[in-house]
Amino acid sequence: MYPLRYWLCVAGLLACSLALATPAGSLAEAGFDPANLDRTCKPCDNFNRFASGGWMARNPIPAAYPSWGSFNVLAENNRAQLKAILEDAAKAAAPKGSNEQKIGDYYASCMDEPAIEAAGLKPLADELDRIAAIPDTAGLREEVLRLQGYGVDAPFRLDSTQDFQDSTQVIGEVDQAGLGLPDRDYYTREDAKSQQLRDEYVKHVARMFGLMGDDAAKAEAEAKTVMEIETQLAKASLTNVERRDPHALYHRMGVAQIKALAPAFSWDDYLTHANLAGKGDLNVATPDFFKEVNRLLSAVSLADWKTYLRWHLISAAAPRLSTKFVDEDFNFNGKTLTGTQEILPRWKRCVRATDHALGEALGQAYVAKHFPPQAKARALEMVHNLEAALREDIQNLPWMGPETKKQALTKLDAIVNKIGYPDKWRDYSKLEIDRGPYVLNAFHAEHFEFNRDLAKVGKPVDRTEWGMSPPTVNAYYNPQLNEIVFPAGILQPPFYSPDADDAINYGGIGAVIGHELTHGFDDEGSQFDAQGNLRNWWTPEDRKNFEARAACIVKQFDGFEVEPGLHQNGKLVEGESIADLGGLNIAYRAYEKSLEGKPRPPVIEGFTPQQRFFLGWAQVWADNMRPEFARLLTNTDPHALARFRVEAPLSNLPAFAEAFSCKPGDAEVRPANERCAIW
Repeated sequence: MYPLRYWLCVAGLLACSLALATPAGSLAEAGFDPANLDRTCKPCDNFNRFASGGWMARNPIPAAYPSWGSFNVLAENNRAQLKAILEDAAKAAAPKGSNEQKIGDYYASCMDEPAIEAAGLKPLADELDRIAAIPDTAGLREEVLRLQGYGVDAPFRLDSTQDFQDSTQVIGEVDQAGLGLPDRDYYTREDAKSQQLRDEYVKHVARMFGLMGDDAAKAEAEAKTVMEIETQLAKASLTNVERRDPHALYHRMGVAQIKALAPAFSWDDYLTHANLAGKGDLNVATPDFFKEVNRLLSAVSLADWKTYLRWHLISAAAPRLSTKFVDEDFNFNGKTLTGTQEILPRWKRCVRATDHALGEALGQAYVAKHFPPQAKARALEMVHNLEAALREDIQNLPWMGPETKKQALTKLDAIVNKIGYPDKWRDYSKLEIDRGPYVLNAFHAEHFEFNRDLAKVGKPVDRTEWGMSPPTVNAYYNPQLNEIVFPAGILQPPFYSPDADDAINYGGIGAVIGHELTHGFDDEGSQFDAQGNLRNWWTPEDRKNFEARAACIVKQFDGFEVEPGLHQNGKLVEGESIADLGGLNIAYRAYEKSLEGKPRPPVIEGFTPQQRFFLGWAQVWADNMRPEFARLLTNTDPHALARFRVEAPLSNLPAFAEAFSCKPGDAEVRPANERCAIW
């Protein structure tokens, strides 16, 4: 429901209409490559294989990627467009302080491999000296805040948040963090693979300390120290499933309460130096975690804390340093965790890094070149069609009473649609970027964003702000702002194309829009009202009905086996899977409604319009994935794996069975008493 992590990756230009000027004469002209099909498989047996088996056979995973899907191909096109913009900016004699100068210099500093190699660890020397010189717990507090300003969230994270129960207000927030492995469960699981991964992590940490100049014995001891501290932090952390309950993450406290919770930390000085003193309460997202931090401040020696901070600094900096650090970082975080065989070429990493650091500065240039104003209007028209379909769906729900329906419609009508790019661009005037050390430019950008974020505390919520840059190949729903956001980067094929017929378009971008709209009414989003406040607007009976239907989703996904002994976690993927099912169902209804009063669209190469709709959905998820990456996503990602995102919604929809003449007993047809239906 928050910005999606592995969802939609596309690139290019949206220039689309809601009706074809001329009928498509072939499946390819309709927006679907018939070579993607695997006709040896029946659609009612395995629709994902039928629709995408040909594509999967022709598209093995490149060595530099953990997975390869149809949207990855389009993402590469998007990256090439950004590269051209950045190379031009790097060559230009742009005025000092201009956005063009900053994106050009940032990219150039990242691409200057000889300078990065020559500098080695020198750009971090001052920071490493500061860590070594920490005299006491007061100095530890000072260094923790300093590193947080560089994006090093250890042992916890500090930022701003929109108050859950007063959506007009921004308050400060502290939350659990400080781990080097992907998730707290990586420290607590006792299966053989988890234990092996922990062993590999400790070896990786030791090798990094060795690259910093420590002898083998010292590096090994330091790695064990890091693992011991992180394991204690992990055990006190909420699980990723527990964090899906917004009530579990909301504990507004005054400074006196925070000091009583964790008295060993110098909160007064910390908040003063963070410019948060006198700015009201904070949200302590995970109180038990901070109780453990408090205990560790006394139980862990100052020398061990220095080791821990030194590790998290080098871990954050490693991708921006010389080759030996980059390679060691990739060997664990790339090869071991995801199965990726090669690191991405430097230019691709530098494009991604520049977008991360200066997303709206780069995005402004991207939009001017690749996203004309009319594209925004056309995308918004499709959004309105999907909103109308969801409105009709809510009005006709048999399991929801009139009182809750009224509240649901009020929330739907209040959803803000953000399409393409912000109306107000971010001001980067306070960010200093030059052609000096790349790692320092990266830290300057992190510090700028850290200060910009904290400066919002105590001020009215800025409802114009975006959480993604315009070139981002993704989309999201934010329940606290009650908004759906579609950056320009996603508004293109295979989701939406001027050359595709409406069936393909509705199965693509239509289902994506429906997905984001449905997030406002999934297990998390449904707990926030039209204004973005955490408030129960359901009658008890309707909430009970909803939860019973959501439990059906959880049960279904618990049954999907990723590999022997590993299943999808239904509670983890509950919200995204509700949105997939609801979004696809709503998009199908919107498409059917769009046909009213019009001549029936033709059959194309044997496929009816309804069949092409489902082909449009499936082609979005054409994907090959390394088993290591599949395990990582299964353990950490609130989205199900791509193949299950195709199969699960279709098996619940009678419209799919009807479109392909599937019969009871077919693999893609669930018995009526096992089907899930919410929106």
